[in-house]
Amino acid sequence: MKTQLLFFSFILCLVRIAFAEPILEKTNIFTAHEGGYDVYRIPAIAVTPKGTILTFCEARMLPEQRAGADWAKMDILMRRSTDGGKTWSAARNIITPPENPEINSIALDHGYDGAEELTVNNAVPIVDNETGTVHFIYCIEYARCYYMRSEDDGETFSEAVDITEVFEKFKPEYPWKVIATGPGHGIKLSNGRLLIPVWMSTGTGGGAHRPSAVSTIFSDDEGKTWQRGEIVVNHPELVNPSETVAVELADGRVMLNIRHETFDRKNKSRYRAITTSPNGADQWTPITQDDELPESICMANILRLSKESDGDKNRILFVNPHNPDGRERKNVTLKLSYDETENWSVVKALEPGRSGYSDLAMGPDGFIYCFYERGSFDKHHHNSANLCVAKFNLEWLTDGKDSF
Repeated sequence: MKTQLLFFSFILCLVRIAFAEPILEKTNIFTAHEGGYDVYRIPAIAVTPKGTILTFCEARMLPEQRAGADWAKMDILMRRSTDGGKTWSAARNIITPPENPEINSIALDHGYDGAEELTVNNAVPIVDNETGTVHFIYCIEYARCYYMRSEDDGETFSEAVDITEVFEKFKPEYPWKVIATGPGHGIKLSNGRLLIPVWMSTGTGGGAHRPSAVSTIFSDDEGKTWQRGEIVVNHPELVNPSETVAVELADGRVMLNIRHETFDRKNKSRYRAITTSPNGADQWTPITQDDELPESICMANILRLSKESDGDKNRILFVNPHNPDGRERKNVTLKLSYDETENWSVVKALEPGRSGYSDLAMGPDGFIYCFYERGSFDKHHHNSANLCVAKFNLEWLTDGKDSF
């Protein structure tokens, strides 16, 4: 009798899992003008194997009478949740800049930066789901790049190591004045390689971030050393390619999904640019554009949810502001592919109103998290009122048609 009860309890558990209720929860965890900063932007999110959620952002003090908010005085803040997003730790600044850091001369030349306004920017976490290590990369003044790591779910981080040398190797080919990692999460490939898309600029154009080029940096020894990849695409092949996200396809290739400003006059629109490589470093295919992914000239993100070879379906999730008619950052929308991004068969709006940059992560319990810019507090579309964490399951995303 006891065996039968255990059996039926097990079956009931499976039924409940298979027919889980759709769940969507949204929590604002950073709000403009609160906590001593004017605005919080550029979200990044990671979930550890233990289920700890780590969120990172740029906390900015905006200059009052000067353009160039991207060059404002800013810190990288982090908040953690160990209970699936129900509660959050207080925000804390996790970066200690080196003594006497140099302000980027290109920003001073443009009048975007003050002599004492240190910019700490472009946070990129990578979670190793096998070891639990959180690798973390960021930039200072869009001029130097640093690496550190956490072995305790983000409670503490190692001392930062300057890895700018890997970018110096680009200079004979591309004389950059500005560098940036990500933003958003990087990835670990199935062969163990840590991979981060990067962009660079000569700093002579708008915002000192244009014109620009895209490449990758990678580590094959768990972050100890870093190498550069080939330059993937350059202006003017694509107009100002910049913030780029990566995903490993089921066959081991790496796909880059690239922000850019190229206007398709024939179709009167812009679409996300795509290229693939067998290893994430070189042999990139010619650039194509995905006409199911309109480009509003904004950061996007992409995440593998599952793989057929692991006993489930191939699922890849994409998110960005879906606005085919223009550049206004609104209508952050999730798109799900079951055929390795050939088609996007599920399309669901997450935030129909004003919304912008976003990042994706998935927990060990199958819940998916989108950390994104939500709302606006003034006339500038890029100044979000909140950074919001949306927690949802596959049942919500697919209206109950799919489950892990």
